[in-house]
Amino acid sequence: MSQSQQHVLKPTGALTMDSAAGHLRSGREMVASGDVLVDLSAISGFDSAALALLLDWMRESAARGGRLTLAAVPPGLASLAQLYGVDELLSPGEVTGKV
Repeated sequence: MSQSQQHVLKPTGALTMDSAAGHLRSGREMVASGDVLVDLSAISGFDSAALALLLDWMRESAARGGRLTLAAVPPGLASLAQLYGVDELLSPGEVTGKV
């Protein structure tokens, strides 16, 4: 029995309303390919669109029965998630199941 390979999605630049469409497409393509590690260490800025992107990728992954893991979530993004009441969904670590 072979294990599926985990792909790494490492967005760069800002995750904002201005860049969301491009990041949305690339993230969905990656999620469609299997299990994904989303490494946020290279993002330079974010707004609420970053939360929307992460939640979308989580839903897509869960719908396909995949695993999505978050790494290097910036403290400011974690605070924004707490403000919106979705901080438990964005805790670093594996996200599986229904989102």
